[in-house]
Amino acid sequence: MRLAITVVVKSAACDEDLEFYPKSRLRVRLRPLLAPPMRQLILDLLPENPPRLDNFVPGGNAEAVAALAAWAMPEQREISLLLYGESGCGKTHLLRASAAVYHDAAVTPGLEGVETRGESPPRIAVDNVEALSDAGQIVLFNLFNRLRAAGGRLLTAAAAPPRRLPLREDLRTRLGSGLVYRLLSLSDEEKRRVLAAQAAARALALPPGALDYLLTRAARDMRHLMAVLAALDRYSLEYKRPVTLPLLREILQHSPPVTLP
Repeated sequence: MRLAITVVVKSAACDEDLEFYPKSRLRVRLRPLLAPPMRQLILDLLPENPPRLDNFVPGGNAEAVAALAAWAMPEQREISLLLYGESGCGKTHLLRASAAVYHDAAVTPGLEGVETRGESPPRIAVDNVEALSDAGQIVLFNLFNRLRAAGGRLLTAAAAPPRRLPLREDLRTRLGSGLVYRLLSLSDEEKRRVLAAQAAARALALPPGALDYLLTRAARDMRHLMAVLAALDRYSLEYKRPVTLPLLREILQHSPPVTLP
């Protein structure tokens, strides 16, 4: 009786399964060592770039960013600052960069668990205020009054200016009584310049059409776009794959869902 023995050897150097048939009848199959899943790679990249004021790409929002930085200073007396603009313009980035305790009304419309205790004076950030439930609107109205009494700060974000928000009138009045700034989304040309500069800083040679492909098929916020660029650079270096449109397409197909700020 003859026995056929198969030995599987993993190799990162081969592109396909190769079989050898030595005289001993031993069958050896070389199988490529697969790289880690790209989806996990991009997830690992995102936390490396937490939102900060100094990594926000201002574009036409320099005045709003400067106002936010000045508003956060201890000598500033204004209690409330509201940022509004379309999805992807950077509202969530700035709220998370503000060092205030962050709450998202789109996730918790009733603002359960909001506390003003702990930090002195307290600083609270509430995103997507247009998503507040009736109960959440009462919570935010009372929170505004408590923060004003305690010398605290309230930073909010919305899709529209206060007068156009679907909120109770007294809450709209409170939010509109403070500082209000509109955030503008970066144009595609501005995004293209920023991404080209990032690629040049990494010595990453992008193929023709790569930035256009990225801008038309990826999420529109700059943090995600720069994370994809970083993943492309890292993946190509670690696994010795040339930077090509097919590789970029592969990375985008495995990118996790993104909530636009």
